[in-house]
Amino acid sequence: MLEHGGRIAAAAQRYGIPADAWLDLSTGINPRPWRVPRIPAAAWARLPEENDGLEDAARAYYGAPRVLPLAGSQAAIQALPGLFPSCRVGIAAPSYFEHAHAWRQAGHALQALPAAAPDEGVDGCDGVVVVQPNNPTGDLFDPSRLLDLHARLAARGGWLVVDEAFVDATPEFSLARFSDRPGLIVLRSLGKFFGLAGARVGFALAHAGLLERLREQLGPWTMTGASRFAATLALRDMAWHSVTCARLLKDTARLAALLARHKLPPASGTPLFQWITTPAAAELHVFLARRGILTRYFDTPSSLRFGLPGQRVEWQRLDAALLEYLK
Repeated sequence: MLEHGGRIAAAAQRYGIPADAWLDLSTGINPRPWRVPRIPAAAWARLPEENDGLEDAARAYYGAPRVLPLAGSQAAIQALPGLFPSCRVGIAAPSYFEHAHAWRQAGHALQALPAAAPDEGVDGCDGVVVVQPNNPTGDLFDPSRLLDLHARLAARGGWLVVDEAFVDATPEFSLARFSDRPGLIVLRSLGKFFGLAGARVGFALAHAGLLERLREQLGPWTMTGASRFAATLALRDMAWHSVTCARLLKDTARLAALLARHKLPPASGTPLFQWITTPAAAELHVFLARRGILTRYFDTPSSLRFGLPGQRVEWQRLDAALLEYLK
């Protein structure tokens, strides 16, 4: 399997620092998650049922005509390649590497596309995968640009997958409301914005025919009853959504300023992370790890992704560590 952020147990073993002493900035997960209430006993004791309000809550939150609940958007990332005959797939590079891995494993041919312009050079592609905003580069694309790309692909029977795992705090960039168009597949997740990565909740948004094929591929009970209960309430909590969007936009600007103050100006970012490119990325990653601060390191290009600190002491800890590195 591919490596991901958040592997605190492995970092604790490697650096000899107890797991509960780490500041984990490696995942881009909201450090102040939606607070899950007490889960009813029936959610654990009975098989999950579809008429519990989750689909209605998701359709309302995303503004999407149809939704299919998943065990995280990763479930769709792995299953979608099996729904298409062997073809050429354009995928931005760098981007979330599980997409390329899944399509390659399923026997499809891949074509690398520029992360900042995934709509260029796609004439030979049957389908394209775009992450909006891109992870880790933070590139964000005007919806009209992606809809134009979809139209170009659909005109010749092609398709577009848009992974919107990090888009919640900037909903005006989402294509969810257009997801009933044939050949457009939008993936959403409660792991990042809501901070509920452990609940494994995601959704595929697409036209009815494709969602039915995906449902058949995945089988029944793709989510636990407890996750369905919590996700329904989280999606309906409009007051929390509004407050959280405002806070994340403020905090990511604060993080960008902090990094720039220590001569590490971000190349770009999203409301949930900032991305810096530097030849010294590996060195800085290890320097911070030895002080119990975990970042996400990328070797191509040499770069680091910083998630948001949560509490005041965490901001101070990162500031002090970067000041020490600068000296």
